[in-house]
Amino acid sequence: MKLLVFGATGKTGRALLDQGLAQGHAVTAFVRNPAALEPRPGLTIVKGDVSDASAVDRAIAGQESVLSALGPRGGNYGVLPGGVQNIVAAMSRAGVKRLIHVSSYGVGDSLAQMGWVSRKIVAPLFLRKALDEKEIEEGIIRASGLEWIVVRPGGLEDGPRTGVYRCITDPNVKVGQPRIARADVADFILKNLVDERFLRQAVGLTY
Repeated sequence: MKLLVFGATGKTGRALLDQGLAQGHAVTAFVRNPAALEPRPGLTIVKGDVSDASAVDRAIAGQESVLSALGPRGGNYGVLPGGVQNIVAAMSRAGVKRLIHVSSYGVGDSLAQMGWVSRKIVAPLFLRKALDEKEIEEGIIRASGLEWIVVRPGGLEDGPRTGVYRCITDPNVKVGQPRIARADVADFILKNLVDERFLRQAVGLTY
């Protein structure tokens, strides 16, 4: 498939590039700094910023699926929700339907699933701004007419792809302190490029 990856220079984004290319997909990385990625067969690197609607439009044209692994830019909050709005609008104009977006445990109803330490200390004291921003992004995506899947990984770790993890959609399931390797987040995303099992759902990922 023709895949467009936003946030391709982050650790989760790089895992998506590695696995997507290994699976034979034609992958386009939309990045602010092309020099941050090494050219590889099958990889197209496009320079741009998600806040630039026209650049997003150009990148999305001709793609089959859009994968968003965007994350806050060194604590610079407030930019990404507008970028997600640009992505959603460009996809609608281009007729590209499938959007898989990386959010986080702790957003929306998933906060209640987590253990006391995560709910009362980690989320409000260390992650509040990031989670608030991701909640806005999720709202934009939910309001779209796209074939979306929101991915809510637990605490992200470096580690190998195992392909063995829990995919949780029931908000009543308790997860304590969820964690998962970025490589397995990428594994889930690429397994759901066309699958409809999790369509228009938020899916918690944890071991």
